[in-house]
Amino acid sequence: MEQSLYSHNFEATLLDGTAQPLAAYRGKVLLIVNVASLCGLSPQYAGLEALYRRYKDRGLVVLGFPSNDFAQELSDEEQIGQFCSQNYDVSFPIFAKIGVNGAGTHPLFTFLKRQQKGFLGSEAIKWNFTKFLVDREGIVLRRYAPTETPEQIQGEVDELVNEAYTPST
Repeated sequence: MEQSLYSHNFEATLLDGTAQPLAAYRGKVLLIVNVASLCGLSPQYAGLEALYRRYKDRGLVVLGFPSNDFAQELSDEEQIGQFCSQNYDVSFPIFAKIGVNGAGTHPLFTFLKRQQKGFLGSEAIKWNFTKFLVDREGIVLRRYAPTETPEQIQGEVDELVNEAYTPST
């Protein structure tokens, strides 16, 4: 059964320590990604930033959630912020480190994994840079494998941000 992300009161902490309710993104298309600075896939930051810059005026928001579940993230939020800024000029929101698997999984990722299962029906996040595409109503439409690059999913993002949309009241 499809559930809206907005029917939950998810909140996460931004890198600067500010609490951010995810309801603030209602009406936006979201691409939610678990990221890691030291991962071999971290060059995807550049593609994520390009998608964000291309479509942000049409309602796309990329949300980056650093995780050290695969032992590939820097030790603190300041270092993560510097890495993202200096290496990829990231301007989309990056959150404080969270868990994406196991007992310490952030409730948002528990929800995302239940809404869109991975390979062979698995809920587990297999690696960094797993991506979830969420529509303007908060429905999780698609889960992308870590190796699916932002460039490969651009067509689906383009379709979604360009759909005619009337916000519900």
